[in-house]
Amino acid sequence: QVQLVESGGGSVQAGGSLTLSCAYSGYAYKTNCMAWFRQAPGKEREGIALVSPGGGTMRDVVQGRFAISQDNAKNTVYLQMNMLKPEDTAMYYCAVGPRIEGFCAWRSDAYNYWAQGTQVTVSS
Repeated sequence: QVQLVESGGGSVQAGGSLTLSCAYSGYAYKTNCMAWFRQAPGKEREGIALVSPGGGTMRDVVQGRFAISQDNAKNTVYLQMNMLKPEDTAMYYCAVGPRIEGFCAWRSDAYNYWAQGTQVTVSS
């Protein structure tokens, strides 16, 4: 059974930084995928980062501004968000799901375990 507990988030001004944490249990990279998603009001949930050992793959919309780090001793994955923009305002979620033919998907319906979510608000 996978369990995910998210923390971090908050309100910052444009250009600021925030770090989200996702503490997990029951997740193993070789058999599962972990990803970060976000959902802005009125918009679909979008995948922004796939977690891999030592780092991650970022979507273009956050590439160069967001980064993944991990503390294996604490079973925690971090999403470091820099140079935040008002359009980054959303609920952010970490999620775990099975690999599909060995690969990790970007779409949210491929993930069946979700953290509770945390709000990130960026003001201009």
